[in-house]
Amino acid sequence: MLFLNRSDVEQLLDLDLLIEGLGAAMIELSAGRVSMPARNVVHIAPERGPRGLFAAMPAYLDSAKTLAAKLVSVYPENESRGIPSHQAIVLVFDSSTGTPAAIMDGTSITATRTACGSALATRVLAQPGARILTILGAGVQARAHARAIPRVRRIADVRIWSRSPQKAEALAKELAAELGIFVRPVSTLKDSLAGAEIVCATTHSAEPVVLGDWLEPGAHVNSVGLNSQGREVDEAAVLKSTVVVESREAALAPAPSGANDLLWSCQKGLLSRESIAEVGEILSGSRPGRTSIQQITLYKSVGVAVQDAVAAHLVLTEARRRGIGQEVAL
Repeated sequence: MLFLNRSDVEQLLDLDLLIEGLGAAMIELSAGRVSMPARNVVHIAPERGPRGLFAAMPAYLDSAKTLAAKLVSVYPENESRGIPSHQAIVLVFDSSTGTPAAIMDGTSITATRTACGSALATRVLAQPGARILTILGAGVQARAHARAIPRVRRIADVRIWSRSPQKAEALAKELAAELGIFVRPVSTLKDSLAGAEIVCATTHSAEPVVLGDWLEPGAHVNSVGLNSQGREVDEAAVLKSTVVVESREAALAPAPSGANDLLWSCQKGLLSRESIAEVGEILSGSRPGRTSIQQITLYKSVGVAVQDAVAAHLVLTEARRRGIGQEVAL
């Protein structure tokens, strides 16, 4: 069995190939050609100490002959300790025999596939000429989205907003040097959203940070934060938007697996399941995407196991080709 650490995964996972691979997988998922049960979640809620959750996410994609499972823990308070809130491993099996083929870092896979999922949605839904990108948050997902979104749009202006101005400033400096484009911290949430053509919300905020009253006509929003105690997107933004998800079943699953942003609006009768489109449906042409310049689009991601499987497959294929990784015996 091949062991691949975080450094291995980061150098092996090509973002452009992943965006393309996710597109094909989302079409397969919406067509019902993916075996992917609902995630199993264990709640960690001690009387004292940090709360979290632990989830198992298996999937089989027949078209790629890929069988994989991710085991992931989510502890939102970790960020204050300098530890990633999401930590994971991914197991890949030989789909013809069930033999374990690889174990690899899943923390970097989670960050990268989430951002590339947003990039895929952005490519499908954002205005073709979009140049102004606002990122809400300054953590792992903020960084990953700043790297992925410019792959699908010619971004010229990146704004970083965070409740921690110091983190926003530090991330802006880092990204400006890395990406070679204009990146700046913005002190207020309202200013960060003014004129933004693409918005990426990557927070654990219990209170909405994507406010419909502040969104520009024609904006595209990606919301990926886990907000088990609240939501990232307010009802005004949901009501103004064409809403798109990876999977209706996953997005509307009971909390904490589903998206509170959408669940709460559905429970109030403000949003219907039938009105929500899947990325795969838009890619296949069975549902429309953006239909006007003024239309606001919202991609709400909760993460689905087939995306992890696609990423792990790409990593393992490239690792074997380049001879990277350590063979270990069980």
